Amino acid sequence: MIIVSCPSATLVIWTSAWLHGAAAADDVLDSLQSWAELHEVIAHDEATGDLLELPTAQEQPASPALLLGALRRIGVTAGELVLPVAGDLRGLRGHAPFAAAALHAGEAAVLRTGEESPGAQGDLGLVPEWRGPNGARSALADRVVRWTAFRLPAAPAGERMPLGEAEHGLSGAMRAAATALIELDVARHRPNVRDEISAVVASAPETEWPAGVPPRALKVLQRAAEVEAILTVAMTDSPGGALSASATRGRAEALRPLDHAVRAARKAAVDEAVRALSDHADKC
Repeated sequence: MIIVSCPSATLVIWTSAWLHGAAAADDVLDSLQSWAELHEVIAHDEATGDLLELPTAQEQPASPALLLGALRRIGVTAGELVLPVAGDLRGLRGHAPFAAAALHAGEAAVLRTGEESPGAQGDLGLVPEWRGPNGARSALADRVVRWTAFRLPAAPAGERMPLGEAEHGLSGAMRAAATALIELDVARHRPNVRDEISAVVASAPETEWPAGVPPRALKVLQRAAEVEAILTVAMTDSPGGALSASATRGRAEALRPLDHAVRAARKAAVDEAVRALSDHADKC
């Protein structure tokens, strides 16, 4: 078991395992339940709905099982994790509706089709959104996760960061952030800080991962989740205390490179998992 980084990472890794024969379709569906018992899928527009045989927002949502059938039918071969933030929109393909949805969610899954796949008409983007009762938007993970599918223009795979480089960058950013916070005098004494961090880590979903995912990739995913918990605590004021506006800005600036390093590490770990699953299938 390992902490799940985000729904899109879960979808990318388990879908890749299924496409390459390392998992069953039910395994993919079960993995998503780490995030919510119910998942539903819609197409962003009618053209995408026609291609994937999925409903649009005006219709009753479909189950993820229908999405998997569509992925196989159009020839999806690989996936990648996208973690956009303001100022870093890599991987969004210049597709405005997809970019807006992914930026709002802070994540997306991009699924690539093979160039010679008979149903290939570009790639697909899938963006998760928490929804509450009666379809209302919600931040509660125990409600419903709705995935919206977007057709994206085909694009060559971006340059992958080596896993070792991402791991090194995460460690370096941790040291730099700690030093900067001390110099800014915002690393105030918090006697229960370890308990706060442990509580954030414990609240994150956990899941099993497919056989064939490199242990080092899982280690980096775990480390990124732990560092994200530290970021979450570091970005909040200690109980009973509050920072000045200038100190708050300084803290945000000091932690921004660490946030970037967490996102880079997660993406590198997912890329490595997908590569390993694909290579294993090619050798079988």
